[in-house]
Amino acid sequence: MLLLGDASVPSHFVVLDAWGAEVMERLDDGWCIALDRQRLRCSIYSMRPQLCRDVAMGGAECLAARSEHQGC
Repeated sequence: MLLLGDASVPSHFVVLDAWGAEVMERLDDGWCIALDRQRLRCSIYSMRPQLCRDVAMGGAECLAARSEHQGC
């Protein structure tokens, strides 16, 4: 979900969810549209939403998300 301070996120990565909130679009495989699938890195890292900034790379939340999508 995007927050008020997330204005730097490129608009072509953003969609509205069922409740009208702005969120990062996800592709059919469940991964964020901004993910570079070749390198498994964010393609808009310096412009990423605050909620993404709050997840420490390699931290518990990050590892849980990766394991949830492992094999995609």
